[in-house]
Amino acid sequence: MVKYFITGIGTGIGKTLISTILTEKLKADYWKPIQSGDLETSDSKTIASLISNNLTVIHPESYRLTQPLSPHLSAKLDGIHINLDQIVIPETTNNLIIEGAGGLMVPLNENELIVDLIKKLDVEVILISQNYLGSINHTLLSINLLNQYNIKIKGIIFNGEENLETERFILQYSKTKKLGSVPSLKKIDKLNVISSGNLISLD
Repeated sequence: MVKYFITGIGTGIGKTLISTILTEKLKADYWKPIQSGDLETSDSKTIASLISNNLTVIHPESYRLTQPLSPHLSAKLDGIHINLDQIVIPETTNNLIIEGAGGLMVPLNENELIVDLIKKLDVEVILISQNYLGSINHTLLSINLLNQYNIKIKGIIFNGEENLETERFILQYSKTKKLGSVPSLKKIDKLNVISSGNLISLD
C-alpha cells in the first residue's frame, strides 16, 4: 500500500483537485490532517462528493479550524495549539492520500511548518505545480526545501494551463519526475475526475 502527501508550491494551485483525482485513481483513503476555513465546505466533503468508488474512506481531520487563515493564526483565534504529536496517520490497509494546507512553509504553530509535519509523518511527497510567472522559482524552492529535509519526492503534477518550456526547465534542473499534467477543467465532476486520472502515471 502507498501513502502520498500532496503539497503544492503555494495556495490555490489545485491540491484538492489533484487529491480527488489521485484518491479516485488509486481507490485510496483520504485524510486532511488540518482543515482551516469553512468547515461546512471542507476539502474532505469536497472529496467525498466527487469520488465514485466505494472503497475510499474519508478519515477525520486531526484539527478543524474555523478561520480561513494560516493554520497557526486560525488555531490561535480558536484557542487551540497545533501539536504535531497529536497528528497521527490513520490506521488503514488501503492506499492513503494525505492533503496538506497551503505550501511547505505554511506555519502550524510558532516553531513548526507543514514541511515539519511531512517529515514527521515520513511519507513520500507529490508536489503540485502550476504554470504562471514565477512558478519556476516557487517550484524549485519547494523541491530544494524537500531535499534539505531529506523528504522523498515521488514527482510533480502540473495543474492547469500547459507551458512546456517552464515544465522542461523545472524537470531537467531539479531531476524530478513528471507524473502528469491535468488541464484546466471547465467543470469538475465525477466523470472528469475519473478521466483526469488517466493523465497521471505513478509507475
